[in-house]
Amino acid sequence: MLHALFKGPLLITPHLLVNPPFCSRTSVTEFAKPRRGQGGGSRLRDMPCASQCTTPAETNGGLRRFKLNESTFLASLMPKKEIAADRFVEAHPEFDGRGAVIAIFDSGVDPAASGLQVTSDGKPKILDVLDCTGSGDIDTSTVVKTDADGCICGASGSSLVVNSMWKNPSGEWHVGYKLVYDLFTETLTSRVKKDRQKKWDEKNQEAIAKAVKHLEEFDQKHMKVEDANLKRVREDLQNKVDYLRKQADSYDDKGPVIDAVVWHDGELWRVALDTQSLEDDPNCGKLADFVPLTNFRIERKFGIFSKLDACTFVANIYDEGNILSIVTDSSPHGTHVAGIAAAYHPKEPLLNGVAPGAQLISCKIGDSRLGSMETGTGLTRALIAAVEHKCDLINMSYGEPTLLPDYGRFVDLVNEVVNKHRLIFVSSAGNSGPALSTVGAPGGTTSSIIGVGAYVSPAMAAGAHCVVEPPSEGLEYTWSSRGPTVDGDLGVCISAPGGAVAPVPTWTLQKRMLMNGTSMSSPSACGGIALLISAMKAEGIPVSPYSVRRALENTSVPLGDLPEDKLSTGQGLMQVDKAHEYLQQARSFPSVWYQVKINRSGKTAPTSRGIYLREASACQQSTEWTVQVDPKFHEDASNLEQLVPFEECIELHSSNKAVVKAPEYLLLTHNGRSFNVVVDPTNLSDGAHYYEVYGIDCKAPWRGPLFRIPVTITKPIALKNEPPLITLQLMQFIPGKIERKYIEVPVGATWAEATMRASGFDTARRFFVDAVQICPLRRPIKWESVVTFSCPAAKSFAFGVEGGQTMELAIAQFWSSGIGSHETTTVDFEIGFHGININKSTLVLDGSEAPIRIEAVALLASEKLAPVAILNKIRIPYRPTGTKLSALPTKRDKLPSGKQILSLTLTYKFKLEDGAEIKPQIPLLNNRVYDTKFESQFYMISDANKRVYAMGDVYPKSTKLPKGDFTLQLSLRHDNVQYLEKMKQLVLFIQRNLDEKEVIRLSFFSEPDGPVMGNGSFKSSTLVPGAKEAFYVGPPAKDKLPKSSPEGSVLLGAISYGKPSVAVQDSGKKQQKNPVSYQISYVVPPDKDEEKGKGSSPQCTKSVTERLNEEVRDAKIKVFASLKQGTVEELKEWKELSISLKNEYSKYTPLLVKILEALVSQNNVEDKIQHYEEVIDAADDVIGSIDRDELAKYISLRSDPEDEETEKIKKKMETTRDQLTEALYQKGLALAEIERLKGMATAGTDGEKDEGKTADQSAAVSDAHPDLFEENFKELKKWADIKSSKYGTLLVMRERRCGRFGTALKALIDVIQDNGEPPKKKLYELKLSLLEELGWSHLVSYERRWMHVRFPPSLPLF
Repeated sequence: MLHALFKGPLLITPHLLVNPPFCSRTSVTEFAKPRRGQGGGSRLRDMPCASQCTTPAETNGGLRRFKLNESTFLASLMPKKEIAADRFVEAHPEFDGRGAVIAIFDSGVDPAASGLQVTSDGKPKILDVLDCTGSGDIDTSTVVKTDADGCICGASGSSLVVNSMWKNPSGEWHVGYKLVYDLFTETLTSRVKKDRQKKWDEKNQEAIAKAVKHLEEFDQKHMKVEDANLKRVREDLQNKVDYLRKQADSYDDKGPVIDAVVWHDGELWRVALDTQSLEDDPNCGKLADFVPLTNFRIERKFGIFSKLDACTFVANIYDEGNILSIVTDSSPHGTHVAGIAAAYHPKEPLLNGVAPGAQLISCKIGDSRLGSMETGTGLTRALIAAVEHKCDLINMSYGEPTLLPDYGRFVDLVNEVVNKHRLIFVSSAGNSGPALSTVGAPGGTTSSIIGVGAYVSPAMAAGAHCVVEPPSEGLEYTWSSRGPTVDGDLGVCISAPGGAVAPVPTWTLQKRMLMNGTSMSSPSACGGIALLISAMKAEGIPVSPYSVRRALENTSVPLGDLPEDKLSTGQGLMQVDKAHEYLQQARSFPSVWYQVKINRSGKTAPTSRGIYLREASACQQSTEWTVQVDPKFHEDASNLEQLVPFEECIELHSSNKAVVKAPEYLLLTHNGRSFNVVVDPTNLSDGAHYYEVYGIDCKAPWRGPLFRIPVTITKPIALKNEPPLITLQLMQFIPGKIERKYIEVPVGATWAEATMRASGFDTARRFFVDAVQICPLRRPIKWESVVTFSCPAAKSFAFGVEGGQTMELAIAQFWSSGIGSHETTTVDFEIGFHGININKSTLVLDGSEAPIRIEAVALLASEKLAPVAILNKIRIPYRPTGTKLSALPTKRDKLPSGKQILSLTLTYKFKLEDGAEIKPQIPLLNNRVYDTKFESQFYMISDANKRVYAMGDVYPKSTKLPKGDFTLQLSLRHDNVQYLEKMKQLVLFIQRNLDEKEVIRLSFFSEPDGPVMGNGSFKSSTLVPGAKEAFYVGPPAKDKLPKSSPEGSVLLGAISYGKPSVAVQDSGKKQQKNPVSYQISYVVPPDKDEEKGKGSSPQCTKSVTERLNEEVRDAKIKVFASLKQGTVEELKEWKELSISLKNEYSKYTPLLVKILEALVSQNNVEDKIQHYEEVIDAADDVIGSIDRDELAKYISLRSDPEDEETEKIKKKMETTRDQLTEALYQKGLALAEIERLKGMATAGTDGEKDEGKTADQSAAVSDAHPDLFEENFKELKKWADIKSSKYGTLLVMRERRCGRFGTALKALIDVIQDNGEPPKKKLYELKLSLLEELGWSHLVSYERRWMHVRFPPSLPLF
């Protein structure tokens, strides 16, 4: 199972996958929990077991007291003995998975990985490889045709030679491109970057050495530089050296660009890639040399990008060639999982997967754009593919905690796939143990999915984990998640080996590696089930997920001695051979799933799947429960042949009649039956207790339980003493031991302080410490810590709690910690509860000046009341500015029911005045993958150039954005149009962290007028138990509000009230001041109205005729400015009107400015030289219309701000100055372009040639031919800062035409950095041309790759 919220491989980032024996909880790939420890007052009780079941001693005896040899060592790397898969295949070689097809829902499977090419009977191992997430999709809707030389223009801009042997009857070539790092994992990208940077550094060092040599030669030639031109030459040489050195420091490789070409050869869609940018050899990676691929399922061919990356990829083409999907894996996890299930190594049979004869389809659900996080889109498409390929099994080693068990859109689709299409769905239970109720969704919480816990045998410990001394018997991994679910279901169905050394992708540069987690136990179980399906198909036994699951559960070997161990291990360790025997014997029985729904008697809601008495009040009296059992057949069941005849006489059993009472018999028909169960926990001791009510077929008791009703009781310890404190003394620990204590957290407690002391050991000890509470409609509240003791010592913690709710304290010595040492660890654990209760858990300051009254009371003991409140975030709401609802075009988005999935794209616009770190939030949809009825969400943030800065979905991440305007596009998917219609005005928040200087620290007062009067400050107090105290929190001062906080935005922060009573530290982190905090927010009110009508407007002195003429003139100019010039006719009209107006108002500057602006904005002109000459003429007209002497006089004068008339004139003159400088600027650009186009390389400043230039390059400009550019430049310099971002381009051109490319480059970089707007493509194109002229080819290539990032032609596909 993979997910960041689990402690293990349930989220797939590469570093989460490989876990050493001593693994941190935050970096585990595991999903398991060790055997339950003693304690809790549990007694040994009889639990149901089928007649075929053997005792643990019989099955595991061969795993105890053993010694490894080479064969047993190799076998331990891919464990099969534990589930009897080895002996089953040995007895039935033809039942090795042949005929079974498994869909691997994971991070992607590498078809080139070891053992994944063929099955044991020579068939293709992998039938299809799909990227269900869309992370590898390329837009290939652009169609081009070859030119006379057989070349096409690729989407990246490269000219590509097409292989003349490729058939393409239509002559149409679909083109697209992709940055190859978008297809790589972080690990692979890091490796490739390192290698590429090494080669780039070598080239850059060569360039630096050359530039330094030129500088040294200049210095040797000119010992003393006084001449201005020589100083400029030296500065230029120094600038070149400086630029190259800075590039080495700022190097950020965005990766090579690969061009993709798609075409139809008359029979199939084909694709070829150009990967030259990945290769060192320019003759490698050419498009024409690529062996074309088609959809993998047709020819089962794959490619490798280059020898450097060794990364395998697969191609699939959709939507008539308009979408190309390049499939790569998003981590090694999926290949490893596939290898456990079905790898086949003919020369190394001991390393075979569990079912070497099974075939696979790979459904990538881990999105590469999200670091391998699963998405709703990926999950839905994967289910569609599994049904389309007629798979028998699904394995999914992903998941996360959930708000509601057995609920959500994905669960609904899974139920349809299992119940209608008979697929068997196997999934990991989670890696969040050792506490109870930590199973994750979907594997541990969904009724139609077989959830698998992780088991480690002595052989696995000795071989795969290389421990010094293996445990004497097998056990659940410490981290494996435990049941029950919050609605009482068992959670873990069965257990299987949770670690293996299995194949990994070729890009890892190794054949196989060790991973452990319930991610590994799930494919182990899935492979075992594939063996059963192989046998069932061969023997003509109908395959049903219902009958297979019952066979597994009723033949598993129980693990542990106590009934409560079922919460960790499920029904036990699966046994393939016994399950096969069961299925053979039960072949004539109908395939039925017995759905159990339970309600508290007298109540219709909530409905649960088990009985879970967790809170103290539930354990103080007997309760009665109504159980409804409904037999469920597959959808294709016959009414007359199966439903009507169905009738079973069920004998009901209770595992302990003193606690759980049920009727003795039940007659069950197709329409179901209900009965009552009474649970009496009053006489139980403190701790966890587990019981079952189960139904046995009276006529065939050998079938074992047909259904089970789990009953879990966690009876908490009530704390009587004051202050509430509990001390757990002299707890003895050995590897894998778990102590569970259930404590009734006192009402009024808000945090706990704990101290753990460990002693009596030699080698280091590692412990998992969990505290778990369950509240309605919340994910389990969990605090966890991994504590390592290198010597006897004490550790202290503080964490938040919910008063009045039972808390499980689980302390576990990690399963492999202390192995080899025969000393037990003695642990003392002391925990005390504290609390400050307030009358408002969430505070909202409404924007007024009024403070909020807060009432505080300590119910348990005296507490220090020291409130602290800060506002450190701002959240701004946005509505969509655009919506688009459409049906998705491809078959991969068509549900098995036949419904086509729809897509709603919402567009939001927002602006940042300064660079900031932002996080988009959608409260309705965020933080729920499985427990939501909406299918999926995905967003991308881009700038005006279409550069994508961030992508995300359910769990938005903070992203640093520069200043500017941004667009956020949000894609929502569902097959129900009504749901999507309701989302068209979905509110989105953009949240950003305030800068440290913007953070607001709120003040507290003892008087209601304190915020206004400024007195009555409240700092701290000591709360006496039971006595209330009140104070006020004031709103922030209006002048302290951060800029860019518009009306309706919300400032967010936290408020806390107490402090730990002692210096408590959490796992070595800094001292905690506020163990519990609450949200506080402030709604930004409307801005104050600016004073209007200040003063009186001056009296107009112009006549009516003058004013009328001015109005007419301005109206004409307004109409003129609105004219378009797109067509020949429009351009003709514009020219005629411009001439007419110019004749009428020849010296009116605003008109001349409009003419110049229109000329500058013209595109696609044929005669560019003539066009630029027209621009120069228009600029001269503007310049000539301005009295520069008069302008200079006004600009230099200091005006009195209080004199409105003078200020008005000055502003007018400033506008005139801006018009003048703009005209000079545009004239300079036009002159430079004409020079470039004519090839007139006039160089030099003031007619003098620069050092190092040839005579031709630096020829002086005679008086007869004045340097117009230089004259214009000098004039501009009088009126504007030519180094500013607005006019700097002209400075760059001036330095360039003088041959000072280093100085030109420096000036250009300054312009780019100073420009606050989104980057302008022209500036970067100019940068490229300068680098080309300098001959720095390595930097040219580098910048060209960045051009694809900064200025993509379009946004990527969702």
